[in-house]
Amino acid sequence: MSVQQPHTPSRKVLLIDDDASLRRVTEYSLHSAGFQVLSAVDGKQGLASFQADHPQVVITDIQMPGVSGYEVLQQIKAARPETVVIVITAYSSVEKAVEAMKQGAYDYLAKPFSRDELVMVVEKAFNLLGLQEENQRLRDQLEHHVDFSHMVGSSDAMQKVFDLVRRVAPTEAGVLITGESGTGKELIAKAIHQGGGRSKEPFVAINCAAIPANLLESELFGHVRGAFTDAVRDRVGKFEQADGGTLFLDEVGEMPLELQPKLLRVLQEMEVEPIGGKVRSVDVRIIAATNQDVDLAIEEGRFREDLYYRLAIIPIELPPLRERPDDIPLLIEYFLKRFNAGAPLSVSPAAFEYLKAYSWPGNVRELQNAIERLVVLSHGDMVELEHLPAKFRAAPTAKRSRVVELPLEGYSLEALEREVVVQALERNDWNQTRAADFLQIPRHTLIYRMEKYDIKKS
Repeated sequence: MSVQQPHTPSRKVLLIDDDASLRRVTEYSLHSAGFQVLSAVDGKQGLASFQADHPQVVITDIQMPGVSGYEVLQQIKAARPETVVIVITAYSSVEKAVEAMKQGAYDYLAKPFSRDELVMVVEKAFNLLGLQEENQRLRDQLEHHVDFSHMVGSSDAMQKVFDLVRRVAPTEAGVLITGESGTGKELIAKAIHQGGGRSKEPFVAINCAAIPANLLESELFGHVRGAFTDAVRDRVGKFEQADGGTLFLDEVGEMPLELQPKLLRVLQEMEVEPIGGKVRSVDVRIIAATNQDVDLAIEEGRFREDLYYRLAIIPIELPPLRERPDDIPLLIEYFLKRFNAGAPLSVSPAAFEYLKAYSWPGNVRELQNAIERLVVLSHGDMVELEHLPAKFRAAPTAKRSRVVELPLEGYSLEALEREVVVQALERNDWNQTRAADFLQIPRHTLIYRMEKYDIKKS
């Protein structure tokens, strides 16, 4: 049974010398030391071999007819500065070697030199190349390092998210981040941008749900002066602001249906047309996010399927906090340290159990706000159970009861869904925001269900 040896990159040396005898001996010495050797009889032939064969190390005599060693050195350093050049000189002409080193040569060999001297200098040259490559690799890692310092999560679910972010960040692929409100979608978008090749360019965010539908087109694509009544000056849209960098389309699921075809065309052509203006090219990476059930939005005709596939080349789904309870202690500790500038503050075991058992419908954002409030209002060095707001003090061992009991004879899904919505509204005094939080759905989804099933407060 044969064992496959690991592949080692070829260590290629180009030897340029018009002295045939010295060239043969030097070539033999390098071959026997494990180097791949290319040889040339003069500077002109050596430069041609350098361009064709890309050696990492070049050894050249300084004094040669025609193209001299100085010229060889200068042309090699101009073409590929990382190449290591070693010069050969007569013992009586060491000052010429020193001059060559000032021009970029790595080292020199004075004739006559021994095999050991030759091999030692060439080995040092390849060691230097290895260090340079390692330094460049580390610089690249630092430059494109994905920063998760503001995201806490040791659970399997979050580690899978982090791994996917690391893999997608260096690419140009479009990303659609889905997850409930407060799960950290914008933090993930920023981590992808920071870990990619556009990290030094702008990261521009726009919340598609926060801007009135009649203004969103202008915000995205811009307008020129006089394009409409209130257009008193030119406006650069978010796409042009993000040119060269990343545009984060937050809550893209809320984008008006009539604007979606224009967004799709921009993504396909990478050209924007400001209102009243001319088409302009842009170079932008798109990261989008939504808290909606996109499949349902497509099914209900509120979101274009072709736009979804254009945005979601790489989908990333963020788990809600209730599905990663092991991360809650880490998050509590992180936010305590972040918000507490004074004496150390801790949470009592009893209070901690209630915080861990809470369902956190607002996810990490709700937990962050809760801990900040506790820190601001705390007295002493311990958060006790009585310091917690009432909503956190529900019995931690009590499981959520069934909202609807199914009859033995069966039940239609639509009737069941209507009953769940009605009960959630009644339990929360018909407050739509609290009812949506209770059902762990966006408020606009609750309103849609109310309209669909004609649910009104009696």
